[in-house]
Amino acid sequence: MPRRSSSYGVIVAGLGAMGSAAVHHLATRGARVLGLDRFAPPHVMGSSHGRSRIIREAYFEDPLYVPLVQRAYELWDELAVSAGREILVRTGGVMIGPPDGTVAAGALRSAARHGLPHERLTAAQLNDRCPGFRPTVDMIGVWEPRAGYLVPEAAIAAHLEVAARHGAELRTGEAIVDWRATGDGVEVTTTNAVYRADRLVLALGAWMPRLIRDLDLPLTIERNVLYWFKPTRATTLFDRDRFPIWLCEYAPGLVWYGFPDTGQGVKVALHHQGTAADPDALRRDVGPEEIAYIRALLRTFMPTADGPLVETAVCMYTNTPDEHFIIDRHPAYPQVIVASPCSGHGFKFSSAIGEQLAMLAMDAEPTFDLRPFGIARLTGAASGSSRGAVAD
Repeated sequence: MPRRSSSYGVIVAGLGAMGSAAVHHLATRGARVLGLDRFAPPHVMGSSHGRSRIIREAYFEDPLYVPLVQRAYELWDELAVSAGREILVRTGGVMIGPPDGTVAAGALRSAARHGLPHERLTAAQLNDRCPGFRPTVDMIGVWEPRAGYLVPEAAIAAHLEVAARHGAELRTGEAIVDWRATGDGVEVTTTNAVYRADRLVLALGAWMPRLIRDLDLPLTIERNVLYWFKPTRATTLFDRDRFPIWLCEYAPGLVWYGFPDTGQGVKVALHHQGTAADPDALRRDVGPEEIAYIRALLRTFMPTADGPLVETAVCMYTNTPDEHFIIDRHPAYPQVIVASPCSGHGFKFSSAIGEQLAMLAMDAEPTFDLRPFGIARLTGAASGSSRGAVAD
């Protein structure tokens, strides 16, 4: 039987991107915080690994994300100084596709709405700027100078290191079995103990549906494959000081993306084209048909990168139907905060989301408008109090 333990101000369940950031911001604000994870983060079992994650400002998905990512940039830079680690690498970035497509048109819309520095490039100009990428003549590029990539493992480790330095208690290798509300507080049962706290932050990623079954949220888990390819010849075309991060809409609604070569090869992946997955039975082998599909894209758009396959990895997207996040109080238990899923585009925001989660858990007013990420839009239930100030 799990042993009983002392109580905390806040328990954070899950220490991936969102949970590690929440623990950091809670601890640095003086909260008595316990962080729990069934694995030992940073790890490769969930959604927060892969050596690089894109960060970009001209957000094609929706302009409402721009102020949040701008705050995230500030916090990533502060974290790098606090932890003494390289976390954010600015390479520039380009959003590629037809002028009226989701990616290019959306990036231009966000840039215009928020007055962001950017350049619109023709296909020829894009090829001159990034000779390693060969767009088709009907494509344009939207260049944004502040884009780049985050090192996810370093980011999570840094958040946890700083949190521990400020008194956070971190317990890993300890799976959460269940939780329940107890008056104004919560009780969390793990495989090792029973913990009590005033507040609970659920940041469980792909395991979220199993621990908020009462809400019946329409969440889906999607398998996503990452690939690293060695170029066909020795070249500096893809070095990080010459080659940007990029996203490319190569057919209507179909997007792939990639990174410069940081020593392991050129990393590429498809976005939102994976199959349904079970987080406890995730298929981690990559089939020849999957490799053939991504190679066909390389041959078309990045032929010099179409060399030997060096490595693959598999991660998970946890998706809402509208692909927006969930950041809200549980409608029945306001002492419980639901953080994530992030629908495959959340890592870049995690430093800023962790800050907002800390405010919610400490009953402070969030500094961003979290209403677009409310639970009610998915269930029809009354939303928790996550209003905050309007960021736009």
